Amino acid sequence: MIWDNNFAVSVFPLLLEGLWVTIQITLLGTLLAAVLGLFFAVLRRLAIPVLSPVVSFFVVFVRGTPLLVQAYCAFFVLPAYGVSFDAFTTGVVVIGVNYSAYMAEVYRSGIQGVPKGQWEAATALSLPGVRTWGRIILPQAVRTVVPMLGNYLIQMFKDSAVLSAITVVELMATAQAIGSSNFRYLEPLTMAALLFLAISYPASRLVNRLERRYAPQH
Repeated sequence: MIWDNNFAVSVFPLLLEGLWVTIQITLLGTLLAAVLGLFFAVLRRLAIPVLSPVVSFFVVFVRGTPLLVQAYCAFFVLPAYGVSFDAFTTGVVVIGVNYSAYMAEVYRSGIQGVPKGQWEAATALSLPGVRTWGRIILPQAVRTVVPMLGNYLIQMFKDSAVLSAITVVELMATAQAIGSSNFRYLEPLTMAALLFLAISYPASRLVNRLERRYAPQH
């Protein structure tokens, strides 16, 4: 098969529409994952009877099962139990919850990295728990894990292609649809790969800069 510039130009706007959907999924999914992950990490640290072990099991379960299986269950199984959303919303929730388990571990490492003296000082000053977490612990913990969270954002951007399996019309699904309807896969799949690269490579460079900026000072 020979590359056809005219065909490539004609389908490029459709691929851009798919890219925009991918970007939306990534941003919304990252926001959900960041909030849930922090919530899970704090709950595990507080060691609340019953609740903390349940959260720990949930994190392990999500990390130990494939994203594709989770997407299938959410889109095809849950509706049988009265839980049903459109494909886009399901995709955002699934990928957000999936990555929240990974981000929870990242936050946990950041929290554990806060010097013990900080906790002891807060206790000595009789600071309330909310203030201790909000003003002392979390600002230090989050600062050290920002680069790792950035890496997960990039990974989520690429993993969003999995959601094409549940009819989310993102970049990969758009490329596949163009290929199947025109019997030409070379141009749409190649351009889809290049669009993924055009976003993920600059983002990875930015994450590298953040790693250098937030690296521990000795």
